[in-house]
Amino acid sequence: MSKATHRLNSGATFWFTGLSGAGKSTLSCALKAKMDQLLGDDRKVFILDGDVIRTGLNKDLGFSAEDRAENIRRISEVSKLFAMSGQIVFVAFISPYSKDRDFAKTIHKEKNIPFYECHISASLEVCEKRDVKGLYAKARAGVIKNFTGVSDPYEAPEHPDLDIKTGDQTLDQCVQQVLDRMTGDEIMTDFSAQRVSPSLVKEVTIEEKSEFDTLEVLDIDVEQAEYL
Repeated sequence: MSKATHRLNSGATFWFTGLSGAGKSTLSCALKAKMDQLLGDDRKVFILDGDVIRTGLNKDLGFSAEDRAENIRRISEVSKLFAMSGQIVFVAFISPYSKDRDFAKTIHKEKNIPFYECHISASLEVCEKRDVKGLYAKARAGVIKNFTGVSDPYEAPEHPDLDIKTGDQTLDQCVQQVLDRMTGDEIMTDFSAQRVSPSLVKEVTIEEKSEFDTLEVLDIDVEQAEYL
């Protein structure tokens, strides 16, 4: 790893919600790669997404409304534990229902753990164009049931902590938006940045100059100065 230029001050959960294909996992991976470099440590940032959860902790769950709610409940608890341990957690799930995201927010706030609901925002048209797996086409053909944005609703956050417009911005711009929020909220500190301290020297006022002009100047030699 490269030498660290940033310090992590607090654990936190950044909850990325958005349609399939909006860029949640792509953004999470780009952020982790960048933060691993900034922190000089690849153990400070963890990603929770479908590849991790659906094949392990939640492999017993399907895609009904009830199973989706339980899926998010478990993810919420796990992300809280990671953040409590001082790590940054990027949660990359569609998480379409606001009540489930509100639950995640509540259990974090109860423990005074920073939580950011982030809307990974891209239009349905953009998401379908990015769909290399053909999931949207299968959903429109009825092959895939309960597909968010097609046959199931998506409740976008009304007041997200971060609105990340992945349909309009570049990946680098989206990464920087999240990093700026982290440093702005002092979740992370950039200790490589130049720090400018206010000068201890101030301009002499007219009154002070008049007083200085009246002071008597003493003419002493070096030996006398030793006794001052």
